[in-house]
Amino acid sequence: MNQRTAALGLAAALTITSCGTESAASPAPPPRYEASLTVLEGGGHGPQLCMAVADSLPPQCGGPDVVGWDWSKVKHESLRDVKWGEYRVVGTWDGGKLTLTEPPGEPVRGQEDPEGQDRFASPCPEPAGGWRPVEPAKTTERTMKEAIERARTVKEFAGAWIDRLGTEPDPEQEETLDARKYVVNLRFTGDLQGREGWIREVWGGALCVTGARHSEAELQRIQREAETAVGDGLVSASTDEITNQVKVATWVAGDDLRRKLDQKYGAGVVVLDSVLKQVR
Repeated sequence: MNQRTAALGLAAALTITSCGTESAASPAPPPRYEASLTVLEGGGHGPQLCMAVADSLPPQCGGPDVVGWDWSKVKHESLRDVKWGEYRVVGTWDGGKLTLTEPPGEPVRGQEDPEGQDRFASPCPEPAGGWRPVEPAKTTERTMKEAIERARTVKEFAGAWIDRLGTEPDPEQEETLDARKYVVNLRFTGDLQGREGWIREVWGGALCVTGARHSEAELQRIQREAETAVGDGLVSASTDEITNQVKVATWVAGDDLRRKLDQKYGAGVVVLDSVLKQVR
């Protein structure tokens, strides 16, 4: 091999090495998360995120640690060695603590529930002539409670709520509930045949009976299992009789956990929500 051939080969090798170095992918930056919450330090712990704050003076609460917090750089309240305030925080999450990536800011207030009062609307179509009692003598606050209590006695019971017809009453003007202005909504699993007649034995007002996928007892079991699956990241959990779902909040809800719960219980049975939202 002559010197010129060797030089060309060396140059080609250097070019290939250089290209390989330039094409190496840089590690992706960790995702950032945000939330508007109370941050509190006291009672033996440092700055922590709080979802539920005890109504005391000074307040009490606890949650994940906040790394990089400096009380001297934020407005806050202080009493008996406890410091607290509400802030919008942004940072990275390692599964147990939030490390700030920018200074805390003013909290962003949550929007009103978009469903509003429509959440309680009866799922049944409105009868011809409108919602009204079929037996006025059985349309009282007492018989309304009896109807709901009767429904809860069977294992197929899945939910109960009442829907107000028209505007909400003024508590100062209406001391007792006017049962004629409400629709009793009841849900059951299984065959609904005979359910309405069974409830009509005690309740004469507006009534809506519908089916459900899971009974109340099943939802409560799913809630307990979901709480165990979430583990230390659990913030809150509850059953929703209106939507026939289990609502679970975690600090950060991972896609893997969401898929696992969907596979076990069916899509949408467990609604998983994150307190810390990923910054887009």
